[in-house]
Amino acid sequence: MIENPQTPTPVDPSTPADPPAPAEPQAFAEPPRRKLIDATTWKFILVGIVNTIVGTSVMFLAYNWLGFGYWVSSALNYIIGSIVSFVLNKYFTFQNKERSLRQVWLFILNIAVCYLVAYGLAKPLVYALTSGLSVKVADNLSMGLGMILFVALNYAGQRFVVFASKTDATRK
Repeated sequence: MIENPQTPTPVDPSTPADPPAPAEPQAFAEPPRRKLIDATTWKFILVGIVNTIVGTSVMFLAYNWLGFGYWVSSALNYIIGSIVSFVLNKYFTFQNKERSLRQVWLFILNIAVCYLVAYGLAKPLVYALTSGLSVKVADNLSMGLGMILFVALNYAGQRFVVFASKTDATRK
């Protein structure tokens, strides 16, 4: 019998189908990463704006209306501002439900370390890069740079240490 090349050969149902082709190997597959600038970043910035308005208002109210001195007024700014920052960032920005004294101490430590590092780096850096400027101008530039460094370090500390979720902690 001559087979017609146009006639399909019958398929035996007991014969297994061809296995699927293996997937292409991914030699450099990257683990999923979270973006550093995402919705959380924008919430942190919004909280920072609210925090700045509240803290600055307290400082000037205490100094100009209540007659408190410079140091007491500016200290109230940081104390009240830090409390506002803790509450808003914990519950709004990072939506953290943990209730612990350890977290409060981590927050205080984070603020202190960020302040010391940011302002400790800013002043010598500005002075090294801007020789010839008056002390007043250099100090103002240093304070501006210190603020920028503080915000960046504080965000990283709050996001990845103080208010880190359990999944963040297990990725370390």
